[in-house]
Amino acid sequence: MTQGSTLRGTAPSAEFDALIIGAGFSGLYQLFCLRDRLGLTARVLEAGDGVGGTWYWNRYPGARCDSESHSYCYTFSKELLEEWEWSERYPEQPEIMRYLNHVTDRFDLRRDIRFGTRVTTARFDEAANRWTVETEAGERYSATYLITAVGCLSSTNIPKIQGLDDFKGEWYHTGLWPHDGVDFTGKRVGQIGTGSTGIQAVPVIAETAKHLTVFQRTANYSIPAHNAPLKPEFKRYVKENHPAIRALMHSTANGHPFAIEDRSAHDLTPEQREAVYEAAWAKGGLQFRASFRDLLVDKAANDTAADFLKRKIREIVKDPQTAAKLSDIDHPFATKRPPIDSNYFDTYNRPNVSLVDVRAAPIERVTPTGIVTRDGATYDLDVIVFATGFDAMTGPLLSIDIAGRDGRSLKDVWSAGPRTYLGLQVAGFPNLFTVTGPGSPSVLCNMPVAIEQHVEWITDCIAHLRAGGVKRIEASADAADRWVDEVNAAANATLLPLANHSWYLGANVPGKPRVFMPYAGGMARYRGICNDVAAKGYEGFVLSR
Repeated sequence: MTQGSTLRGTAPSAEFDALIIGAGFSGLYQLFCLRDRLGLTARVLEAGDGVGGTWYWNRYPGARCDSESHSYCYTFSKELLEEWEWSERYPEQPEIMRYLNHVTDRFDLRRDIRFGTRVTTARFDEAANRWTVETEAGERYSATYLITAVGCLSSTNIPKIQGLDDFKGEWYHTGLWPHDGVDFTGKRVGQIGTGSTGIQAVPVIAETAKHLTVFQRTANYSIPAHNAPLKPEFKRYVKENHPAIRALMHSTANGHPFAIEDRSAHDLTPEQREAVYEAAWAKGGLQFRASFRDLLVDKAANDTAADFLKRKIREIVKDPQTAAKLSDIDHPFATKRPPIDSNYFDTYNRPNVSLVDVRAAPIERVTPTGIVTRDGATYDLDVIVFATGFDAMTGPLLSIDIAGRDGRSLKDVWSAGPRTYLGLQVAGFPNLFTVTGPGSPSVLCNMPVAIEQHVEWITDCIAHLRAGGVKRIEASADAADRWVDEVNAAANATLLPLANHSWYLGANVPGKPRVFMPYAGGMARYRGICNDVAAKGYEGFVLSR
């Protein structure tokens, strides 16, 4: 085996047992498992100049995790859990980067990561039973196993707006933020987008901008994070209870360290229900949606939460017209990614912040000096911030030219929407594994929990193949078809499809097929299904020697 990497621009291939694309949470753990647990030669190819994955690129103002810090971490190492200490309830991007760099150095992973290496193509050679990968710089690598750890939210979605190239000011996408930051002092800023990212960015940009104009297409719910430094007693509780916390996260539908209350919103009187919501609002965070078991399956139950949150918006925002725009929400609560915030709605009470409803008057074009909407209104701007999200789940995979058996491209196979088996493999693409791919719980879950499950399943699978002299594993087309049906059935058993402009459906990207992509049956149930498949000799997969 040739373990050294080739020089840029040279043609010879470096050969490994496994290649991993991406050095975020997924890629780092996958490297550790394959190299340190199975003893394989493995190389991570990472486009960025450092580890971190989505957190390496997402350095926008206010970037912060929406999972509580004690749950947003690896749980595979007792020593790692005991030695690392988070500082806040919801960690900021710099702290998450410090954590991931600590993990990288603690387990000596950096030596097997090639930074600044963007993968452009991946081809399966059936005769050799190997994947050949090429990079933007012309390097070639080959491996028996190819694992994509490219993340679900890493392919930026920049709207095609007429005139953007003519804009004389600066423009940025939150997912590709300059590493040295952006100074908004004294500038007129226009932010497009009010999803999770936009809701985090608005309060921070408003602090220094001369004026901030927020262009809102879709009004959104948001719950206060009530972020704060962690108290010593809570840190002590976490260190003393890691096994119980991990067991709880593994038992819940969304992988968070709290259970959904086993009660219906209809079980209480309106006054009792209001008290529950008030307490959940005061506590803050994603646990609000765990107040009742039926919020995501019963529209009438959901309406009770939605009405409460809309009333909160109208109470906070002083200007009635602005409050009306912000609370004119057209989808059930939590059917889109549910944001949490630090003073988002309060920010609209600042004199230097204004809101534009671009559903009523869409953006028509960008001019050299700003933005014009369809009603003829003009907005003079020095900076435009696109908080317009990502080509989620499929975008990061389809940005690589991947071809499987008989040269069939993944782009063609997924032309009508993604089709996977368990979100782990695609029929026609042997020995290719996708960590948290479409068809897995992924974005509906606390991501490190989903990532650890996927990586461990893939690692156990490869160990099984090697122990049995099996050279190739591939999802069967029938199994993939059945799983797509299961994913659709799980989604349709909830209210999630009612948010018909959600990125869960790909609706934020023009021309993208409208298919519900994540598995909504819950992480705990999904884990059981995957374990059962493996216990039955990898049922639904074709194994060949």
